Amino acid sequence: MKILRPTKAMMWGVAASLAFPMMAAHAAPVMGPSGESFYQPPVMAGGAHGDLIWYRNAAANLGANAPAVQAWNVMYHSTDALDASNIVTGTVLVPSTPWSGAGNRPVVSYAVGTHGLAQHCAPSRQIAAGTDYENANIAAALRAGYTVLVTDNPGYTTGKVPTYLAGKAQGHAALDIVAAAAQIPSAGISTNAPTAVWGYSQGGQTAAWAGEMLGSYSSNLNVVGIAAGGTPADFVETAYYLDGSAGSSFLLQAVVGLGEQYPQGIPVDDLANNLGKATIDQVVANDCVFDALFPYMNTSISKYTVGNKSLQQLLQISSVSDTLSAQQLGNKKVSVPIYMYHGQADEFIPLDQHTDLKGKYCRKFTNATFATYPSEHIVTQFQAAPYVLSWLGDRFANKNTAGTCLTFNKKPSSTANPGGGNFVVSLDEWPLDATIKLKTLGQDVVLPEGSAFTADTDMTAGTLDGTLAVPEFLAKLNILLPLDVKLSVVPVGRTTGSASLDNNGQLSVHGDALADITIKSAGFGWLQIPFGCKTETAVEFPVNFDGPISSLGNGNFTFGGETTFPSMKSCGLFNGMFTLLMSGPGQKYSFNIAPPAPKAW
Repeated sequence: MKILRPTKAMMWGVAASLAFPMMAAHAAPVMGPSGESFYQPPVMAGGAHGDLIWYRNAAANLGANAPAVQAWNVMYHSTDALDASNIVTGTVLVPSTPWSGAGNRPVVSYAVGTHGLAQHCAPSRQIAAGTDYENANIAAALRAGYTVLVTDNPGYTTGKVPTYLAGKAQGHAALDIVAAAAQIPSAGISTNAPTAVWGYSQGGQTAAWAGEMLGSYSSNLNVVGIAAGGTPADFVETAYYLDGSAGSSFLLQAVVGLGEQYPQGIPVDDLANNLGKATIDQVVANDCVFDALFPYMNTSISKYTVGNKSLQQLLQISSVSDTLSAQQLGNKKVSVPIYMYHGQADEFIPLDQHTDLKGKYCRKFTNATFATYPSEHIVTQFQAAPYVLSWLGDRFANKNTAGTCLTFNKKPSSTANPGGGNFVVSLDEWPLDATIKLKTLGQDVVLPEGSAFTADTDMTAGTLDGTLAVPEFLAKLNILLPLDVKLSVVPVGRTTGSASLDNNGQLSVHGDALADITIKSAGFGWLQIPFGCKTETAVEFPVNFDGPISSLGNGNFTFGGETTFPSMKSCGLFNGMFTLLMSGPGQKYSFNIAPPAPKAW
């Protein structure tokens, strides 16, 4: 099935053929054209997978915290899931700072998660525009000093429909970009460099497929590790999990992508009803990942099929069932160590099928490490980054890893919110790192270890509902003389407000946390004089955050500002003194919330 008509692509192809003579197979790579012409493949006699067709200098807007890089776009030969030759594009990023480690600069082939099916959703275009929601992870790998390669995956940028979730094709593309990047003159990239493939969600599928194909497809590369998170390893189980749930848009896109790669297996034109065909046209022409997430949420695939066939009925069609079965992982040993990870509250990709994949790998004597992270799908993608990079750093340094195939830890079970409802990111007792700077005293009060924030951020309803929990604690304050002051911060009501996620992956949270602040006692160590002195009314701490969704997971979910402390009461003879020293406007605060640490399994 070809969902997009080839008219535009054919016009570009004619233009390209006029502008560029036929390129011979195995010809030396050349500088590609500027603008959109770069993405129109030249007429050529062919080439081996991994051959670089052409390249050009590129823009890379990865955010304020990203290091300076040299960047190129590349077009290269690869192979699809049916072993036919195809052409793929991507982005090559090399830190400008010289590599300070031993040997060649390590290479990370970074396999992206779902980006949406429209051509403008391609990572190379998103990276250039500064809108790629995975920029935080890419920048983290660059800060570690690694070359980062980002394939666009088959079908993007070249005027075709992406073969979304055709795992074998994606694995090929992630491996072939390594060989292609090494052919860029003066880029300093070597196929002998220690290399890893890292991906999450769709990218986790890509990375795992790459790992299973290392010996048979790209044995010339020096791949030393695979990191695959949130992986859809069992497509049938994942399809049932997605159908009619918060992640149903991913199932719709999977049907389109697999139908493009396997038109006989999933004949979309025959299976889709008029609404289905119109919806597919919309998704393919216009929608990136967050554009599609909410409009198609909680919609059963039966809404789009002829005769309203259910997922179960579709899977009774042998060609459909065989196509999904062809995407199953775990059939081969991964010949290098693999780091597998998953969010325990993942609402899009079921945890059980990924832990089952670990079992399959371990039974084949793969050196597998598995970790569970406490949150849902999107948060886990970014929380895991420093742990993944630490693990990859050990592989690049040629350190041994025992893996976790032999473990006495209990198998993790899902804590995901029920399917079929709103898209809710639950923060379950997330550690709160908070500091309040008292203006008059000029001193910081640091909230104690054990402080936590629990909340539901409902992206569908647009609401925030949560609460603070802060244990009583001692703070050293100079109130005329240095004192140990026992303080309590007690929430007043719920922390409420709004929460939303826009189509560019930007998170917006706005609300208020109210709390009574009480001076329980003051003194020297254990010698305390009780007071019970507290603010007359609750202190208002505005909760305001606007930034990338990655901040929820990577430790950058911080809100702060200035607030006013009301006058103090119940202080006895010291009422005026405490009011003078602790009350009034200009009290600064900074609250940082991050998910709890992962657990090995």
